[in-house]
Amino acid sequence: MLLPSPGPELGRQKRGRRHSGRIAHYYSARVRFIYIDKFEAGVVVRSEQTKQTFTNAARRAQIVQAAVDVIAELGYAKASFAKITERAGLSSPRMISYHFADKDDLIHQIVREVYTAGAEFIGGRMAAEETVPGKLRAYLEANLQFLREHPQEMAALTEIGPHARDAGGTPYTSQTAQEPSVRGLTELLSAGQRSGEFRDFDVRSMAVMIRGAIDAAGQRLRGEPGLDFDAYTRELVTAFTLATGSGRHSPSGAHP
Repeated sequence: MLLPSPGPELGRQKRGRRHSGRIAHYYSARVRFIYIDKFEAGVVVRSEQTKQTFTNAARRAQIVQAAVDVIAELGYAKASFAKITERAGLSSPRMISYHFADKDDLIHQIVREVYTAGAEFIGGRMAAEETVPGKLRAYLEANLQFLREHPQEMAALTEIGPHARDAGGTPYTSQTAQEPSVRGLTELLSAGQRSGEFRDFDVRSMAVMIRGAIDAAGQRLRGEPGLDFDAYTRELVTAFTLATGSGRHSPSGAHP
């Protein structure tokens, strides 16, 4: 640990004194103790701040998950702070108000977290593939897997959808909700055409159909408990592999 050196004023005072060595030693010791005390105090403060940050993050996550469960099971309209408080095991709705300004703030956090988790999961699977057809297959499979493994979150988003508004207060529609995914798919399909891995087709129309098939799977998964989701996934991958393929590349994972 580096210690600050004595300033010029102290250096001038020490000149000509018999016990300048003792003074210098005393000064260094005092600086050392003061410096270490401040350093350790800073560590304690930062440690407490870190603990508080982790505690707040854990509490927010607890509230978000409770809200997801309540909305999925009771519906958006009945998802009051009182119900969420009860589900989260909190002592008072004020604990929710401490972390979220109002219900809209909490709802926005739910949407952000679900979409972020989905994007990270799907993006990771796509990044592991080197070819564009491989990325499309990973996109399809990962989307359906995420839907299957997060039924509560999907049910909550379905309930939230009709009540969602953009920053200007305009209600979201299924088209506006799909648009970011459609644009991303359009770019992916265009890349496949440029590389010669995909045949010539209207990329936006194909992107809309792909997104529609995925969203339909989510609706079926909730409303049709007997749906063979593995078969749905296989057939979806096969259908769009054949629909987009140029014929120059074998449709890996497809079953013509």
